[in-house]
Amino acid sequence: MQATPWLSVIIPTLNEANTIGDLVSHLRQHGGKAVEIIVVDGGSTDNTVAIATTAGAQVHQAPKGRALQMNVGAMHAQGSALYFVHADSRPPSPFVADIEQALAQGYTHGGYRFRFNSPRALFKVNNYFTRFDWSWTRGGDQTLFVRRDFFEKLGGYDERYVIMEEFDWLRRARKAGGRMVIFRGEVLGSDRKYHHNSYLRVNLANFIVFQGYRLGMDPQRLQRWYHRLLRHPKAEGTAD
Repeated sequence: MQATPWLSVIIPTLNEANTIGDLVSHLRQHGGKAVEIIVVDGGSTDNTVAIATTAGAQVHQAPKGRALQMNVGAMHAQGSALYFVHADSRPPSPFVADIEQALAQGYTHGGYRFRFNSPRALFKVNNYFTRFDWSWTRGGDQTLFVRRDFFEKLGGYDERYVIMEEFDWLRRARKAGGRMVIFRGEVLGSDRKYHHNSYLRVNLANFIVFQGYRLGMDPQRLQRWYHRLLRHPKAEGTAD
């Protein structure tokens, strides 16, 4: 393992006091000296920043917007590889070894399968399809690693996409000839949206917004649709 960080984990946050401390501790425990942890906060009104700092993350501020926040994190990153992680996602313990091996094999980017932190049978359907590299089955909650030079070649995330930013980036990566891997391991993710909305309502909202994205609709309009369709567990303005 290298003495200086080669993998920069970038976490965009907005009012994530309930999740960020455990996530940073998990990443530090399993990342070791190979990893630097960068939290980019979009104006939290809770204790997110203080908790992330105490847990050992490097914290930066940015205007609210996940694409913009992740680009700011990439600007501050030292690593030759970037790893974008949502605050309510928990990567599997061997994430450093998995990413290191994938890079050695020539992959430019990739992520994991996804598993909800719930035993509900319906969630197993969603979980199953995340093993496929189809445009509608991939998302930021599955985490995304990318070789830094490839990320910069694509110009980072398009900050116009206040929603669907990962889908847009992956679409451009495919066009640019990137090589993607989906690891057999699973990211453990939150089911918190389903606590405030029915299973059908969440998946219907996802379907409507994805179809609007495919048709080239304005991202600001898509975000307004999304927030009208769903009740959200956090402050308004985040796509979670």
